Amino acid sequence: MKKLNKYLGIAVMAAISMFACNPLQLDEIEDPNNPSVGSVSNNATREQIQFLLTGLESRHRGYVTNISQAWNTFGREIWYLNGSDPRFQTDWLGQNGRTPDNAYFGFGTTGGGSWASPYQAIKQADVLIQASLGAGTLSDADRKAVAGFAKTIKGYQFMIPANWVYQNGIRIDVADPLNPGDFVTYEQALDFIKTVLDDGDQDLSAAGGGNFPFKLTRGFDGFNTNAALKQVNRAIAARLNAYRKDWQGVLTALDASFMNLSGNLNAGPAHPYGAAPDVFNPIFYVRNAVVTTMIVVHPSMLEDATPNDLRVANKLFERTAPPITVSTDAGTLVGTHQDNRWATNTQSIPFIRNEELILLKAEAHANLDQTSDAVDAINIIRNAAGIGAYSGATTKDALINEILYQRRYSLWAEPWGHRWIDARRYGKLNEIPTSFDGGTIFTQFPHPQSELNWDSYIGN
Repeated sequence: MKKLNKYLGIAVMAAISMFACNPLQLDEIEDPNNPSVGSVSNNATREQIQFLLTGLESRHRGYVTNISQAWNTFGREIWYLNGSDPRFQTDWLGQNGRTPDNAYFGFGTTGGGSWASPYQAIKQADVLIQASLGAGTLSDADRKAVAGFAKTIKGYQFMIPANWVYQNGIRIDVADPLNPGDFVTYEQALDFIKTVLDDGDQDLSAAGGGNFPFKLTRGFDGFNTNAALKQVNRAIAARLNAYRKDWQGVLTALDASFMNLSGNLNAGPAHPYGAAPDVFNPIFYVRNAVVTTMIVVHPSMLEDATPNDLRVANKLFERTAPPITVSTDAGTLVGTHQDNRWATNTQSIPFIRNEELILLKAEAHANLDQTSDAVDAINIIRNAAGIGAYSGATTKDALINEILYQRRYSLWAEPWGHRWIDARRYGKLNEIPTSFDGGTIFTQFPHPQSELNWDSYIGN
């Protein structure tokens, strides 16, 4: 069984433990030295609920490293150059005709942030909800608040495997880890996620006003009331509705979110990081570090940039030390710029921001042929970037192209793979350049082999 870091241990080992071979399986062994699910199923204390909730926050960030490195490579926002293991280049870039298979490098179910980690967070949310229902020390309002928070995180996490395997579908019925449901289509999964988020929104409403009844980490500073958590829930729902192409639904969700057209573009909840016993920001790299492994800026981001764009100046650091270089079968890859977003290795990483919400507003208006509103939202982003108001064509196609371009620079390398998903949902994967690395742009991934092995095991 995987050893959990100390931070996760305090929060999670009080509640659950995962079998490495099956991320949905909970340890049912009753052990007073390592309390299991049974110890919190009936009449959990407030302290135990707090442990579970902090554990859920920790689980919630489990995808960040893998997706920041891999999905942003697929969309050619970055290269994750790794001088020690060539598979980060050959496999992830699809060089020499490499295509995804069930044993694709870097995505095993025991550690892959695109598959195992989200489902572990989902199960953590389920355990938290169940424990709160049986906790006699909690009021009905407390239970609703806890359930609303858990379902908000649960909905977010379900979107990760759904967007990884795309049309291959995911399991949404995972209540019984020994008998999970069948795979459902991408569209069915998104509709299910909507119900999860909507239920969470209703729970937070039923919890009433006031502060959230338990302590959240600093990642939720400014969002630690029931009303503010409802806004986070609706922000996530807005992203989901864009994937569902429910454009009015996007606008409705945004109206109830924390979107602020004149506010700080970076405002939003975040994944916190810290020194031991916590873990450091996994995508922080010392500027000008002389290393052979680093996330670097993809050359197309520099080539396609608008002159004097403040996002380029602020986010992309031009190295004065030697560039990061890695030799591959398709030639040498050279990284001249690195990530400049993180001042320290303990800085939090936002998981949804006001800037994304404003761009979602622009996208929804454009798809609804509400041209003036779309341009107004676009100009908020352009003016903040110092590149002036939009003066191009105002056809739907032209506005969508402009919005996708602005999303490339506003949401660059965020832990979601926005450009890869955006290009796929608009049929523009062929516009992502491969000339710099001789690779391939993937559309989706098959289910991991261990997931298929589980089905074979159950079938026998």
